[in-house]
Amino acid sequence: MNAAGVRMVVTRARSRGTGASLQWGGEKAAPLRSGEAAAEGRKSHGPVKRQRKTRRLSVAYEASEGEKGEGPERLQAPSWEPQDWRQQLDNIRTMRSGKDAPVDQLGAEHCFDPSASPKVRRYQVLLSLMLSSQTKDQVTAGAMQRLRARGLTVDSILQMDDSTLGALIYPVGFWRSKVKYIKQTSEILQQHYGGDIPASVAELVALPGVGPKMAHLAMAVAWGTVSGIAVDTHVHRIANRLRWTKKATRSPEDTRRALEEWLPRELWREINGLLVGFGQQTCLPVHPRCQACLNRALCPAARGL
Repeated sequence: MNAAGVRMVVTRARSRGTGASLQWGGEKAAPLRSGEAAAEGRKSHGPVKRQRKTRRLSVAYEASEGEKGEGPERLQAPSWEPQDWRQQLDNIRTMRSGKDAPVDQLGAEHCFDPSASPKVRRYQVLLSLMLSSQTKDQVTAGAMQRLRARGLTVDSILQMDDSTLGALIYPVGFWRSKVKYIKQTSEILQQHYGGDIPASVAELVALPGVGPKMAHLAMAVAWGTVSGIAVDTHVHRIANRLRWTKKATRSPEDTRRALEEWLPRELWREINGLLVGFGQQTCLPVHPRCQACLNRALCPAARGL
């Protein structure tokens, strides 16, 4: 064989190299396996015959028309979800459309000074959440108003004596313990975060007096990040009454984990305020107003009364 012939064979062999990807009808074929690649290399030294019969090449993943553009990993539907939960949720939205529950005017997102710097606002959000534990929204809002009148910053709290701080936050629940926690947390924030609050749930719950519900709400209100479902006593109670958990849960944290297993993530931000207000106005802890509830025919707890 002359030199020109040798160059021609080599060129053809390279064009069919093992690293090449095949295209067929606009689809990319799967790479050849090592054994097939070796066989192809041996065949390339002989005469190459064109295969006229068309055949479909197998591909690793083929998306349906509705899935194109979403990538290989498809969204997995939850293995379990409560019966009628979408209708129940729509009914609660209807009952809450007036936005006239205490949480709607006095929740954590309404207790900070909007004219303060972002860092101070975040600190005030965290303090309002710490005060809100085992306390009605009206009482928390009153305490925050008194604190803000004194200039509510990390430095002002650290310079304030315990008796003055206690007098300002009284009568929030467990106010003596909260005085201690607020002072300890404020000192940590000053020393380790430059007076700001942490931007992660793990760091927030490590602060004295800060629990998971507060941490998730702080992430949502102060940082604008949805890190999880904030579950308080209202959300815990209503989720169990509606059977929104696969089995009965004993604590708000158990309820949070159970809800996050099936509730679509785009609803995580909304669900806390929606259910808290519903629990304040209709689904009360004692003597719930089932006759006025749009879910009375769908709620397992109401049917059991």
